[in-house]
Amino acid sequence: MEKPHMAAAHELEKTTQPVRGAKRKLPGGTQSSSGGRQGMFVRLSSDDKQRAEYWADKRGFSSVSEYVAEAVVEKIRRENLDYDLPTLEIARLNELVDQVAALATNSANLERVVTMGFDSLIGLTRGDNYLLDEEDGELG
Repeated sequence: MEKPHMAAAHELEKTTQPVRGAKRKLPGGTQSSSGGRQGMFVRLSSDDKQRAEYWADKRGFSSVSEYVAEAVVEKIRRENLDYDLPTLEIARLNELVDQVAALATNSANLERVVTMGFDSLIGLTRGDNYLLDEEDGELG
């Protein structure tokens, strides 16, 4: 649910939007033609369309179509795992990866110790442990 002041902002935006098909220029930018792009038709819910118009205007895009084209390119980059993470997130992620690696090593060591301990106990109960062998006086 939108906050009342956000709904008012959207209502104000609807009344101040240019006529459909009109193009606005970016501040200090130049208007380019299709730029080698192909057209595409996109259907959005009225809420999504209003949000797209709001963010396109807020970010200074020349049209909602430009904003949607940029959003599609960004989504494709995310799907390809090609995106930047802020430094703090990278540091925390690396810390977590190191902790998981240490936990895996500790778990493997614990498994090895427990297995060897049980093998020794089983060997002692069978009587086939090297500690039970009689000494013959030779080393090795």
